[in-house]
Amino acid sequence: MIALMYESGCRVQELIDLRVGDLAFRSPNTVALTGKGNKARVIPISTNAADIIKAYLNSASIYNMAHPVFVNRFDKPLSRSGISYVLDKYGHMARQARPELYPSKLHPHILRHSKAMHLLENRVNLIYIRGFLGHSSVTTTEIYARCNPELKRK
Repeated sequence: MIALMYESGCRVQELIDLRVGDLAFRSPNTVALTGKGNKARVIPISTNAADIIKAYLNSASIYNMAHPVFVNRFDKPLSRSGISYVLDKYGHMARQARPELYPSKLHPHILRHSKAMHLLENRVNLIYIRGFLGHSSVTTTEIYARCNPELKRK
């Protein structure tokens, strides 16, 4: 779940709504997300992330294309608080191993923000990032550029 959140830059609601049929495990591996205003977009994901997701689906015996990808112990889609719980749990474990690398509190949106910042730092055009994040206006995406003092200077 965490790998997919970062790789796709998805919103929490997009993750909650994700179904097995929205994942395509072929070259390139992709995830189809439906965002705000029912706007759909297809995002490429790495082979590594795809392998993690496939292993999860196999271990959870989730094969039905209409089935939610991430479920709780009652086989219901994870809620916002469920996603936050998982992120907190693994964030805590990561902080114990490398406290200098992780903030004291992780929010799901941090992964989306981090992906956007990493794309910007790697000189990906704002128009592409806008489409990747599902923003309707590049003005919204420009907020990420203003967060980085080096990009601001350039």
